[in-house]
Amino acid sequence: MNIEASANQANHSGPQNNDLISLLQPAAGERILDVGCGNGNLTAKIAAAGAIPTGIDASEEIIAKAKLNYPELQLSVEDARYYRTEIPYDAVFSNAVLHWIKDAPAVVSSIGSALRNGGRFVAEFAASGNIAIILTAIRAELEQYGYEWEGRNPWYHPTIGEYSSLLEQTGFKVIFAQHMDSKSTLKGGLGIRNWMDNFSSYLFGGVTAEHQALIYDAVEERVRSELYKDGHWMIDISRLRIAAIKP
Repeated sequence: MNIEASANQANHSGPQNNDLISLLQPAAGERILDVGCGNGNLTAKIAAAGAIPTGIDASEEIIAKAKLNYPELQLSVEDARYYRTEIPYDAVFSNAVLHWIKDAPAVVSSIGSALRNGGRFVAEFAASGNIAIILTAIRAELEQYGYEWEGRNPWYHPTIGEYSSLLEQTGFKVIFAQHMDSKSTLKGGLGIRNWMDNFSSYLFGGVTAEHQALIYDAVEERVRSELYKDGHWMIDISRLRIAAIKP
């Protein structure tokens, strides 16, 4: 599987034209592990290429729904930090999941142990700078009301250098790494307040209802000039796309 040629093509085509599964290049008969498979849609695309995928996710509810939609797929509830397999995979794939797991060394070690020698790892997830505008505003307002920021951010957002170094220290050869920045309209016409509500259990734990309402107002005004465009609220997105080989 010539993933290096695929990575080179991706580097020139840019993120808009580059499909992560195209970078993976699943082939007929390959055993591929989908880490954080979620609803199973991408696992099914991997299977459609003729590969033999296994999807894992930490959520029992999500896996149960995925099995209803794709009863033919092998899907199971597993913790990516501790996943082990007796038969190694040809490739490990992950999309939009790894930023939720702060113990990145454990995940990378698990991925390495799941791969055969010469196997490949292809992933995309949120990177350094992701939602930085709104998180900076929330932190400033929380601290102004006397709340500590430490321990509230649930995400792992590494730089290219940080994650590439982690992979190399674990024995991988990084062959492609790309950082992508963009702004995306919040889906369904949602505003910044709705976004903060979605993650309030993380970001506003222990904050009084009165203070939370005041912080929402202040954050909205802080970020308006950067994130409110043409009648729509935006969110600042940073993604890391990476491909590596286990020598």
